[in-house]
Amino acid sequence: MEIKTFRDLIDWTRNLHHQTSSCLAHCATEHEEERARILLDYLATHETELEKTVEGFENDGDARALGTWIYDYLTHKPIKTHRTCDSPYTKLDFNGIAKEVFDFHDQVIELYQYLADRAEIPEAREMAENLLALERHEAMRIAREVGRMQDV
Repeated sequence: MEIKTFRDLIDWTRNLHHQTSSCLAHCATEHEEERARILLDYLATHETELEKTVEGFENDGDARALGTWIYDYLTHKPIKTHRTCDSPYTKLDFNGIAKEVFDFHDQVIELYQYLADRAEIPEAREMAENLLALERHEAMRIAREVGRMQDV
């Protein structure tokens, strides 16, 4: 997908969360370790919720911000994910799965921080900052839940 505007970026992010959710759910059905299956199920559900939340930005966002061109995106390093799910999470243990998901969210956070720092109009900056806050909050939520699961 070619990303030219904030609308494109939000759509891409929503799709990224959707694909991640689908991959996690698929891997949950195939993983041999029960604790890892529970984590994968939780993360898949969480990613689906995040997809819906990001979709709200796409549907209800400021039209001026959504139409803002993102020139700097092309110079930002691309986010590394399992864009096609070939069951990568089934090969990881509980900690490996958590590490991969945290890394994914850290990359999205870094992208939104990068864009918020470079936004040229207040509406675009506010949108990037709101998306950044959402991703940070959700990453902390995941960390809390993963921590609880590790205690079990």
